[in-house]
Amino acid sequence: MSQAQAESVIKNIIREIAQECTNKGETVSETLVAFIVKAVVLDPRNEFNVDRTLTKTDVQNLIKLCVDRLLDKNSVSLETIKMQVYFDMNYTSRAEQLSGGLSALRSYLICISADSCNDQRFLHSFIERLHYSKVFHYLLKLRGRERENMFLTLMFVSAALQSVFPQTELGTFLSLNKKNKEHQLKELTMIVTGIRLFNRDCGKGGEGIDNLPAVLNEAIPATTKQIDTELHISLHLSFCYTATLEKKAWDTQSENLSNQLKEALYSVRQHVVFLRIILAWVLLCTELCGVYVKNPNKSVWCVSFCLKKKKKKKKNLVVPHFIAVSNLWTGFQNELVLLSVLSNIAVNLQPLMEIHKKLFPLDMLQHLLEDIIVKTDEERIQETKENRVNSSDFRNQEWLFPETTANFDKLLLQNRGFCSYTFAKNGVLLPGNPAIGILKYKENYYSFSSKEAAYAFANNPDKYITMTMEKAMQHAELIQLLELYQFFTSVTPHSEKKNKIGGRLLIKPITRCDSSTQTDTHILESNIVKSYEWNEWELRRKAIKLANLRTKVTHSMQANLSHMRRENCSQVYLPKDVGTQTKRENSSNVPKPQIFLAGLRGNIPKATHMVKVNLTRAVDET
Repeated sequence: MSQAQAESVIKNIIREIAQECTNKGETVSETLVAFIVKAVVLDPRNEFNVDRTLTKTDVQNLIKLCVDRLLDKNSVSLETIKMQVYFDMNYTSRAEQLSGGLSALRSYLICISADSCNDQRFLHSFIERLHYSKVFHYLLKLRGRERENMFLTLMFVSAALQSVFPQTELGTFLSLNKKNKEHQLKELTMIVTGIRLFNRDCGKGGEGIDNLPAVLNEAIPATTKQIDTELHISLHLSFCYTATLEKKAWDTQSENLSNQLKEALYSVRQHVVFLRIILAWVLLCTELCGVYVKNPNKSVWCVSFCLKKKKKKKKNLVVPHFIAVSNLWTGFQNELVLLSVLSNIAVNLQPLMEIHKKLFPLDMLQHLLEDIIVKTDEERIQETKENRVNSSDFRNQEWLFPETTANFDKLLLQNRGFCSYTFAKNGVLLPGNPAIGILKYKENYYSFSSKEAAYAFANNPDKYITMTMEKAMQHAELIQLLELYQFFTSVTPHSEKKNKIGGRLLIKPITRCDSSTQTDTHILESNIVKSYEWNEWELRRKAIKLANLRTKVTHSMQANLSHMRRENCSQVYLPKDVGTQTKRENSSNVPKPQIFLAGLRGNIPKATHMVKVNLTRAVDET
């Protein structure tokens, strides 16, 4: 069976299950049905073999099991799965929430840009459409009241728009390309928004704009209080269920009640996880709003200062401050949208917890808790804080402790930090105490609720990991609660879509993949000799250059700038002493020539007559 045929078969199964539920008065989404199908196939008690193609009998059996499970009104496990599906389908990251909120605004810019680029014939009517149709609808997104003071709102927006974009500049605007037009329209919107907000702060306009800081100041504490209340209720229920399961000695007759208590514990623990995620984002909104509240007054003051100082009101001085005011107000809008989304998610999760009141009313729960001390997670951790693991008892295993491990509190613990031994043994979720010691096994980190549990798990980790997987197969909601996706590659968050191969409902783990590695060029310390040269012709050239330098004279000089600043020195080759040696020493003497010239001082009228007299005497006469 090809991949397309397998996908078609699975979609038909999901549609048939959904239609069967609808016929019986229960409307379910296809996403929920797909998750239930995976849960039914994973459960070994249903005896489905994922390594072969499903037969017609298997399909009919699968549909019947899924429909029965979806129609079970008293199933806590089903409510937990519904909670997981709803949260995964509606909760997205902060960036995705903001991008979704701005998609409508971007569509207006695209429409305006398309008209600006393509509709050149209706030049005179463009301003009218620009003012009263699309740009107005885009700019009026800041108004909080849809119908009140609509005339004043339109009037103030029109005045602000005319002050920064008069009709005389329309021709220049239409001559721009599409990209520049979009940029100009976006900047125009921000400037007009900044002008409206500044006028509102000065008391000269701004009708139709809600006071978002005041709205947030009321909404954030209310939302935080609501989530805190629900969080404390769910935590208290989890403490009660845990204490009951931990202390009661269940017999075979009350095994059904024990299973219901475990499923209820899984449900409230999942609810606590989701509420803590939502509360963390609400607290982040609170911090960001605190930053935004400080900045608007400063930006508005800058605008007022520029307008008072410059009588001509130069645009290049005032416009950046208008844009800053608009950006800050957009931040308020984003936080308000995010707060609304998070609050709606928390409210919609609450009905899925009503089944606890039905199965375990208050009087029944009090009866179960007779003579039992209910402990919180913090109290359990404090009781076992001093009883730590001795790492010397384990030679081949690595234990991590707070004082010897960097970023100890940031380690990603398996089973979401719950005790791995207690859950594998009894199916009870007890909070792990990292201070006891964290076991590192096959690049995974495991925490435990007591020293005894840590020793028992460390003696045979593979056994208890297998037991954890078996319990997760029987209760599919544990896969997401305990984050066991590495063991069940076919079960992923619902937002991620996987292909179905070979007509099977599950995908086998991938055992081969394309990968690449990168190593350092020089692992050892580098020892590069800069003077090394491998080319013999380059060595010859350097030798000739050195030989020529021997015949040169080194010069040095001093200038006014270098005088008395540094010492200059030069090096030259000094002349060498040369001498000869002979066998005998001899000398000779010659006469000293003496010549006298007479008659050079004669009278002027007469010609000079010079007489040369040789007075040289022989050597033997001296």
